[in-house]
Amino acid sequence: MDYAALVALKPSEFTEAADGFKAVSDMADHAYGDTEGQISARMRAGLEGVAVDAALGSLRELAKNFHYTQVECGLAATSLKAFAAAMTEAKKKLADAVEDASHQKFRVGADGSVTYPPGGTEKDGKLPEGGTVTGSAKGKPSGNVIDPTKDANDLSSALERQAANIHPNPNFGKAVEIANRIAQAVAEATEADALWAPKLRKLKADDDLVVSDKDWADVESDTSEVRSGAKDYLDHIKPPPKGDDPKANADWWKGLSPDEQSAYLSLNGAQVGAMDGLPSVVRDEANRTVLAETKAQFQIRLDGIPPQPQKYVPSGRDYPAVVLNPAWSEWDEKYAKDKAFLDKNLKGMNAIQARFDATGTDGLPEAYLLGFDTKGGGRAIVANGDPDTAAHTAVFVPGTYTDITKSETYIGHMSKLWKETNAELPGENVSTITWIGYDAPQSIVPEAMKEKYAHTAAPDLNHFMAGLEQVQGGDEKSHTTLIGHSYGSTVVGASSNAGDLRTDDIIAVGSPGMLVGHAKDLDVGADHVWSEAAGFTKDQVPAGGKAAGLGGGSHWYEELLPFGYAWGSNVPSDEDFGAHIMENNAKDHGDYWRKDSKSLENQAYVVAGHYDRVTRG
Repeated sequence: MDYAALVALKPSEFTEAADGFKAVSDMADHAYGDTEGQISARMRAGLEGVAVDAALGSLRELAKNFHYTQVECGLAATSLKAFAAAMTEAKKKLADAVEDASHQKFRVGADGSVTYPPGGTEKDGKLPEGGTVTGSAKGKPSGNVIDPTKDANDLSSALERQAANIHPNPNFGKAVEIANRIAQAVAEATEADALWAPKLRKLKADDDLVVSDKDWADVESDTSEVRSGAKDYLDHIKPPPKGDDPKANADWWKGLSPDEQSAYLSLNGAQVGAMDGLPSVVRDEANRTVLAETKAQFQIRLDGIPPQPQKYVPSGRDYPAVVLNPAWSEWDEKYAKDKAFLDKNLKGMNAIQARFDATGTDGLPEAYLLGFDTKGGGRAIVANGDPDTAAHTAVFVPGTYTDITKSETYIGHMSKLWKETNAELPGENVSTITWIGYDAPQSIVPEAMKEKYAHTAAPDLNHFMAGLEQVQGGDEKSHTTLIGHSYGSTVVGASSNAGDLRTDDIIAVGSPGMLVGHAKDLDVGADHVWSEAAGFTKDQVPAGGKAAGLGGGSHWYEELLPFGYAWGSNVPSDEDFGAHIMENNAKDHGDYWRKDSKSLENQAYVVAGHYDRVTRG
């Protein structure tokens, strides 16, 4: 880019283009929501048959197109805004330099050179002659990175100062300084153009109507490139607060302009999606994009793993025998671990998508993805119904063996609870949330006998619950029930011990103990603690937890395995614990959410706040 091109360039045109892409992104977002959350939902609610299934399949593909369009156009809008900002800054520097030249009665040429008039002290009756100078741009340091041109720049500046000092015309030095500023502005504009032109050219889809795994993987790559290019642009936006305070997160988000919110959402989806205190619709949008990108990447990786060879092959000897196949051993060492990881996470991701696709079935409301990650055992926080507007909210914390592969089961539990509670509260907004938000024990012995998993999970659960209260508008806006199943109830107890647990009621289901001796020791008080536990022949976990000392009242020494010999502790199903013991008809440790069961019904009564309808055990 040269001086004339920069003079003619209008950053406003790129800003207008960005606004156009943003408008398309917003329209695609609405179309995505309408297609998946309303049109498909109504079809599922009132129609069935082969033709309906085919139509729903087509709508799913159409929704993918809208989602992809939303994300890519959002990236294009942010890229154009960043480019326009860089050009605006360069144009301002140029305009300031040209204005200073005008004040000095200098003339700026079409090539950016600066012509200065005669001036200084007369010699032999003549003023020192004027002239024309062409500037040179200096290196542009970036942050704390050492600029390799710095020494050369310093030397060049020193030589220019020396030349100006000895030049008989004082206008010479002023003209050089202005010419350098012009050259610097042109250089920075040229750099921005070189940075953004290829990035913008990459933001285009294949010329087909299929959004493939490769397309979504490209979105992640595009996002990374735009994020690196937009660093200066993002640096002008107030960064998120440090720490995990939901109110600080909410205040930060509200303080951003719509353009700034869009930039953060398009470039830092994983960060935005994980921030407690932000509106659920914002977190859902961010996490759905992260889910789509991650699912595509994992599927591509899985597809790239060659088929597993046969484990045993004929020995080749005269008698019938088989030997371990060396090719199988090589495959197992090279691919087995990665394949298991990919299979596990894809199973969970498919379960989350299946819940999105189930909206409208049996009246199920729209789902919101409030958290997603593949670290550790995986994270999946899925809400039935919008928590921000819910008058009654339930949060479910599952227990031992929980990881992302259990998403289908646990999301199913809360879907059933939503239906039961919604029937109890006609006309009121209900939200039930599955919180797979921690790394749970993956064995009964020794892991589930230890408190450390609960203590590690407690801060995250507390932040999530505080964030819910924040987006709902305060503790009086929604009646909230926290349900802990199995070791999940131990997590709930640890969260209560760790701080101010923001909930109105606690239900402990099949609980091995809550790390307190009595219900009154929990934040909600004894009158709002409820317990469901099948008899010992159907659910042995409460007795096992009592033996392990997870109920409090006895000290738990981790080295005393398997049961710690701490028989004196209380668990929520003990009358001495002081919880309301509810009637249940669970057949085993995982049967408390069976459709039409007394166990499910009583939970719904508590979530609805209809305590008088709860039947006691």
